[in-house]
Parts: sequence; structure tokens; C-alpha cells
Amino acid sequence: MGKNTTMSAEFEGAPGGLAAADATRDLADVSAVELITTVSVHLLSAAALRCGLAEDGEGQDLDEARTIINALAGLVTAAAPDIGDTHARALRDGLRSVQLAFREASVIPDAMGEGPGEKYTGAVS
Repeated sequence: MGKNTTMSAEFEGAPGGLAAADATRDLADVSAVELITTVSVHLLSAAALRCGLAEDGEGQDLDEARTIINALAGLVTAAAPDIGDTHARALRDGLRSVQLAFREASVIPDAMGEGPGEKYTGAVS
């Protein structure tokens, strides 16, 4: 799968295959930093919604939020050296915000250092 043509051929047989092949070609033009930050922002948004931060307060699901925040913390921590301080700092700030929102939304808060993503980021308070 080293080339886009190989991936395109694989996607053509799948449902919606041509659209997937086009998306693959589009992804090939996106820088790693842009891709990582875009995915991170989507994860941040999903985590915020699952923590109940939507205007209407709907959609709270702390089990889902925990999973998303753990994944986001791992991604941000692993990518930070490669994406640069400016991008990493913004993502860390957003991550900290959803970690705090999770803690506030929890009926029984996790012990310090045991909350979602804290094994990657350290305790958040």
C-alpha cells in the first residue's frame, strides 16, 4: 500500500469506493501537522459534547468521554515533539479543558492522576 494507486484500487471494490479513493488522494496532500491537529480538534469536540458541554446539555456520556479523552491524550503526547510547540500547546490546553470538564461532570470524581488521559498528561486540577 505504498502508493495511492494501490489504495485506490482497493477502495474501488468497497461500497462508496470511488469516494474513498478520492479521499485517500486528498489525504496524501495534507501535511502531518494539519492532519494531527484536525483529528485532535474532532476528538476535542466529541469529548466536550460527551462531557455535556453542548448548549442544551444533551449528549452526556462519560464512558464515551473517557475513551475519547484517553485517545486524545495519547495522540497529543506522542505527536507533541513532531508538531511543534505552538500546535502542541493549543492542543494541550484543549485537552486540559475537557479533562477538567470530565472531572466536574463526574458524580464520583477519579482520584488525582487517575482521570482520563492523566496517565499521559499527569494529574489535572
